[in-house]
Amino acid sequence: MNVLFNSALKQSSSVRKDLDAFAEAPLSSPPALQGQISASLTSLSRTIDDYHALARRELIPEKQQKAFERVKNFRADLVDYRERLDRLKKDREQNVVAANRNELLGRRPHHSSTPENPYANSSSSLGGGGGSQASPFRLSNASALGASPADYGRERHAMRERSFAESTNAQLDEFLDRGRAVLGDLGQQREILKNTRRKLYSAATTLGISGDTIRMVERRARQDKWIFWTSVVVFFGLCYLVLRWLR
Repeated sequence: MNVLFNSALKQSSSVRKDLDAFAEAPLSSPPALQGQISASLTSLSRTIDDYHALARRELIPEKQQKAFERVKNFRADLVDYRERLDRLKKDREQNVVAANRNELLGRRPHHSSTPENPYANSSSSLGGGGGSQASPFRLSNASALGASPADYGRERHAMRERSFAESTNAQLDEFLDRGRAVLGDLGQQREILKNTRRKLYSAATTLGISGDTIRMVERRARQDKWIFWTSVVVFFGLCYLVLRWLR
C-alpha cells in the first residue's frame, strides 16, 4: 500500500508541475503538454482507485483511517487539477482566437480607421439611389482600400485550415501520450506480477508443492509473456494505422 501511495504522490507532483508550466506560457506551450496532463490525470485516478481498494482491505483501523484521509486528499487534488486544466484550456482557446483575429485584421490596410464591414457606410448612404450609381462607387471604394472581399474570404479559409491542422496535431499528440501512459502502466503491472511470482515460488517451496505444479505455473507465465508482447506489437500497429489514416 505504501508503494501505491508513493506512486500517487509522485504523479500528483508531476501533474502540478505540468499545470504550472502550462499556466506560465499558455500560448507558447506545445499541444503535447495538454495530452500529457490528461494522460497523467487518468493514470493518477487509477492509482487512487487502487489505493482506495487496498485501504478498504486494511485490518488495522488506524492505518485504514489514515489511508482514507489520504484518498480523500488525493481525490480533492484530482478535482482541482481537472478544473484548473479546463480553465487553462478555455483561456488558451480565447487567447488563440483573439490572436488570430488580430492577425487577420492586421493584414488589412487602414484597419485602425476602417470598420469591420468597409462597405456598410457606402451601402447605407446609397440605399436610396439606383443600382447603376452604387456599383461603381463600391468598386472604387474596394480598390481604394486595397483589399477585395475575395481576398478576405481566402484569408478566413486559410485561418480555418490552420486551426483545423493545429487541433488535429493536438489530438494526435494526445493519442500518443495516452499510448505511452498505457505502455508505462503495463510495464509497472509486469514488474508487480514478477514480484508476485517470486513470492509465490518462495511460498510454494516452503509449503512443499510438487514440481509438476511449479512447472505448470512456469508454462503459464511463459504464455502470459507471449500474450503481453503480442499485445504490445498489436498496440503499436494500431497506433501506426491510426496515424497513417489521419495523415
